[in-house]
Amino acid sequence: MEVNTKKMKELMHYIIDRCGHKNNVEKTVLYKILYFSDFDYFELNEKSITNETYQKYPRGPVPIHFDELKNELISENKITEEIQHVFPGSKHKKFNYYSNTSSKIQYINNDEIKVIEVVINKLSKMNARQISEYSHKDMPWRVAWEYDDLEYEFVFYRSEPYSVRDN
Repeated sequence: MEVNTKKMKELMHYIIDRCGHKNNVEKTVLYKILYFSDFDYFELNEKSITNETYQKYPRGPVPIHFDELKNELISENKITEEIQHVFPGSKHKKFNYYSNTSSKIQYINNDEIKVIEVVINKLSKMNARQISEYSHKDMPWRVAWEYDDLEYEFVFYRSEPYSVRDN
């Protein structure tokens, strides 16, 4: 599968537009909302929204094209990235994103939006630690080796509360 960059950028912008005002929705939370949007949609429809590849990192799933597409959104003046030190003098940084314009939906369809909205409503209240811990119990992340690609097909082995299918 090759990532659909138009849909991935649109999804990123949409989530930032919907959640960027929340102080807790920074890079880690954004990664997980993207991941669950794609993987939940795959569980329901047997196809991904974006065809993005996500990899297993210690803090949870990471979309591999994020930085490249984030930089494009910044250069198009659609979003702004704010970088702060977690603590004064700390090397650890927090990355927040804000929408400069309302996101325009051209490539994402209504069925995809419905799934994305469920994910946003369910997960956007979590902070980075909470959503990382939550993502670590999802089957695609659990079965992958560290830094390997996550396989979409493992959503069919999910248990509660991760499974989104009505069985």
